[in-house]
Amino acid sequence: MERRWRYLSCRIQILYTGIFVFWLFCVLGIWIRVIKTRKYVEAAGVCTGAFLISLIFFYFAIYKTYQRVDKNLNLFLMGYTSTGMKEESCMLSPSMEELTKILVRLIESDQLLNANKRQAQYLALQNQINPHFLYNTLDSIRSEAMLEGNDTVAEMTEALATFFRYTISKVENMVTLEEELENAKVYFLIQKHRFEDRVNLEIEYDREDEFLLRCLLPKLTIQPVVENSIIHGIEHKLGSGTIRIVLKCTERRLIIEINDDGVGMPPEVLERLNHQLNQPVFESIQLSKDKGGIAIANVNNRIHLIFGAEYGMTVYSTPDVGTDTVIALPLITSERQMKGVKE
Repeated sequence: MERRWRYLSCRIQILYTGIFVFWLFCVLGIWIRVIKTRKYVEAAGVCTGAFLISLIFFYFAIYKTYQRVDKNLNLFLMGYTSTGMKEESCMLSPSMEELTKILVRLIESDQLLNANKRQAQYLALQNQINPHFLYNTLDSIRSEAMLEGNDTVAEMTEALATFFRYTISKVENMVTLEEELENAKVYFLIQKHRFEDRVNLEIEYDREDEFLLRCLLPKLTIQPVVENSIIHGIEHKLGSGTIRIVLKCTERRLIIEINDDGVGMPPEVLERLNHQLNQPVFESIQLSKDKGGIAIANVNNRIHLIFGAEYGMTVYSTPDVGTDTVIALPLITSERQMKGVKE
């Protein structure tokens, strides 16, 4: 009986059985007494008390349970798996428990994960054919530029080769914050040759928080936001502009703020962008294809898929003042810590 009580279907059966018994009790007992003694107030009190008890039972044992199950099933449909989903969805019925176990086993099986990893590694190796040709070509251009005494072209070519090498050659999803910042600096160096003194980059963090540089985050999290700040913010501004990357942390979170003093964006554009960032992963991907903002949405979607919906990006902007992009990530420094992030 204790096992069957876990299931919502069992609780509903007990509720309806109780209602039926209560109805029989009313018909066979209470009303006979009312007819004999005419104690209408007492009968009404008994009926009201039984009704309230049934209502409380329905709310806590059925309605609240249904809400939890519905929430976790919706998260599962969005692509997230969690301990809550495994436990809550099992409470509907025995058949739903078995179905949930099968689905979770299929999704989280090592065999499936290893197959996907092998496929990703194969595609990465396949895609390295063209990058090797690109590296060699860029190196040849750099050598020719140095022979001609054109240091600017040589420096840009070397920076471009370094940027492509970081972007394409690393198979791993997770990198350190220090690596991400170095890649952002390389990208900025390329843009610096284009915009010269019109654009500046600053990186700020307390020396006491230097351990943040060892934190792990998805590769190419910062550079797309810096690119967005240059192209959509500072490029359209008269005069020079500054991009500021500020590193902070709370007890459990790494906070990366990327601020620019560019042209900002209108309220309706900002609202549409944040609405897109708050959508489930698959809907957000479709919105990014239809309305633009692919780079920012891509970063946000990868954060959601790896760490869960509670992490991600939020954008604040004021026209003619600038744009602030806040990236919230779990504060982790090892792959082992990642396992407990979404539980």
